Amino acid sequence: KRGFVLLPRRWVVERSFAWATRFRRLVRDYERLPETLAGLHLVAFACLMLKNLLNLEQVHNSL
Repeated sequence: KRGFVLLPRRWVVERSFAWATRFRRLVRDYERLPETLAGLHLVAFACLMLKNLLNLEQVHNSL
């Protein structure tokens, strides 16, 4: 195919990148070691998933 081709689940990746930029330290590449940056991404996404889990639990309890 030629031209623009929409990838099926690209929005999931773009949304994840948008969530990661909420953490100020992940906006720029300040870290020297790639392991440190990977660890910070792990912490950031763990915080995001924990927040989503707590919101889901509140919705479940209100039903």
